[in-house]
Amino acid sequence: SVDQMPALGYRLVGKDFPVFLHPETGEEYALARTRRQLEPSRAGADGRVQAEPEVTLEQDLGRRDLTINALAQAADGRLIDPYGGRRDLERRILRHVSPAFREDPLRVLRLARFAARYADLGFRPAPETQALMQEMVAAGDLDALVPERVWQELVGALGEARPSPFFETLRGCGALARILPEVDRLWGVPQPANWHPEIDTGVHTMMVVDCAARLSPQPETRFAALTHDLGKGTTPPEQWPSHRGHDERGVALVDDLCARLKVPNRFCGLARLVARHHCKVNRAEELRPNTLLRLLDDLDAFRRPERFQQFLLACEADFRGRAGFEDRPYPQAERFRRAQAAAAAVDLSGVAGIARRPELIPETVHRLRLGAVKASDG
Repeated sequence: SVDQMPALGYRLVGKDFPVFLHPETGEEYALARTRRQLEPSRAGADGRVQAEPEVTLEQDLGRRDLTINALAQAADGRLIDPYGGRRDLERRILRHVSPAFREDPLRVLRLARFAARYADLGFRPAPETQALMQEMVAAGDLDALVPERVWQELVGALGEARPSPFFETLRGCGALARILPEVDRLWGVPQPANWHPEIDTGVHTMMVVDCAARLSPQPETRFAALTHDLGKGTTPPEQWPSHRGHDERGVALVDDLCARLKVPNRFCGLARLVARHHCKVNRAEELRPNTLLRLLDDLDAFRRPERFQQFLLACEADFRGRAGFEDRPYPQAERFRRAQAAAAAVDLSGVAGIARRPELIPETVHRLRLGAVKASDG
């Protein structure tokens, strides 16, 4: 029992359910347990855990989400598989263990994360599990999820080597429209074929997210890639396939999404910049030096060079996340990097003397940096 473990020297850790550390080896020991849901509105976060000696191993395994997670091994090596997990592993199927899957709506997002993690191995949701998730969405079960838990799963999905199956799985059961409606509405929205051979904005967004995952391990960059084109989802259909003004519209949608999911500022700040300025960066070779320098100021590239690099990687992912563009060079980013490095290297120690009056210092700094940017283009 829970009370006996400390008496044997084990140290209790964990808040949601009892886990004990071995007094000598530090190994974790979790007692067999079941969970009884208390409040559906809390979406599985704090169900009542029962860890009694009478709980069987089969009961413990029965509370797992998927059959491939409901496996155990005896000390003699014998596989304990009461729910067919080994068979589903061999068939590459993600199947719920029992109707208890519905007790925690967050399991829909977890399954989507498994789908992303193992998509390249051929794993896919079982048809009956897909149907159950659709029922949960239709019944409003996912509406009870608290923002912090949704964000935690979203960040985890963005950390996968290929995040797109996460969003595609959620879209397949209707969950994406509930938790990320700004992203969900991008499917079916056309773009100019000369710049976007894939045409569909939702398809493009998934290509961009996967490209960002190849370019950068940082979740902030990947989130900015996910949200860079949200404004295209609000373009009036009569204007399709043109999306004039989608960048500014996208900033407001990024703000809405971040507020709803309580997204940390470092994610939201970068995503806003990418949504607003990615089109300008893709046209970098057309920009005059003065326009380029002002954009660097808007990006706060001199005080926050690391975020500036994240910004450029998200823009590169946007450029390469198109059919046939995957391996094309992206000199636009290099022009911005050269300009930023040249302007940042300007010695400003004597700028007060050059300006003569304090109110002229910003203009003088701009003039000195502009000269450096022009020289970098030479």
